[in-house]
Amino acid sequence: MTDKINILLANPRGFCAGVDRAIQIVEEALIQYGKPIYVRHEVVHNQYVINDLKTKGAVFIEDLNDVPKGAHVIFSAHGISKAIREEAKLRALIPIDATCPLVTKVHVEVNKMLNQGMDIVMVGHKGHPEVEGTMGQIEKHQSNRKMYLIETVEDIKSLIVDRPDKLAYVTQTTLSIDDTKIIIDTLKIKFPNIQGPKSDDICYATQNRQDAVKQISGLCDLIIIVGSNNSSNSNRLKELALREGVESYMIDHEDLLQSSWLINKKNIGISAGASAPEISVKNIVNKIESLTKASITELPGIEESIIFKLPKI
Repeated sequence: MTDKINILLANPRGFCAGVDRAIQIVEEALIQYGKPIYVRHEVVHNQYVINDLKTKGAVFIEDLNDVPKGAHVIFSAHGISKAIREEAKLRALIPIDATCPLVTKVHVEVNKMLNQGMDIVMVGHKGHPEVEGTMGQIEKHQSNRKMYLIETVEDIKSLIVDRPDKLAYVTQTTLSIDDTKIIIDTLKIKFPNIQGPKSDDICYATQNRQDAVKQISGLCDLIIIVGSNNSSNSNRLKELALREGVESYMIDHEDLLQSSWLINKKNIGISAGASAPEISVKNIVNKIESLTKASITELPGIEESIIFKLPKI
């Protein structure tokens, strides 16, 4: 290893307003109604957060049949389909909605487009709960409407739509800004009349964290992203660092840090996905300090002041 390592902490990093709000909703529900509190799907995609909420009394489920009739159920920050919402109603469950307001914004856009008679192309990752919730905004009586999911530019080549002149698009909120722009530009070439949302669907926190990683990429010979494997926005940060030509790894706790990564490294950049807590960053920094001499620098960045109000719980 080098004699001394400089640790550069990207800013902003870690929790966004939507994640803060979702965690607060679960904690407040536990205070008001006692444990257990049932949560459909991981409320945010971070293992540290999920384990912490489990110890406090949260029970994470995927199937609403696992929730006792009449119990409270929290919907995760990623949003849900109309079918899930209806299923909860039929089971007499009491819903508490932790959907991120920026995801709700996309749902509102989709419903407006559907009501205007549009078919919709969604840019997103198959199987991600946000995508499933957004694609699930079509209701039974709208069977004449269609939504198409694409992930890459390659998907556009084989995309055949029924009504190219009545077509709109939306995107998953946690995608790579650069990748999404290329996909949307390609969509517009193939479907010149396609309509988009009034404002970008990529969330402010995703954009700010990607910009911060771009900023530190030129300063570092190693970048560590703090985040869990199922976190979309954390994965995009690692991919961005790699694309910038910097050796990069994503870990969600300090035990996964390998000392071999630090050999001959002088400047290590650290960032964290929007669902990763600052305690995980601190633990990883402490682990590096236990392995080698290190100085720590907080880099300047955009100050995020957005706060989302809690719903009635």
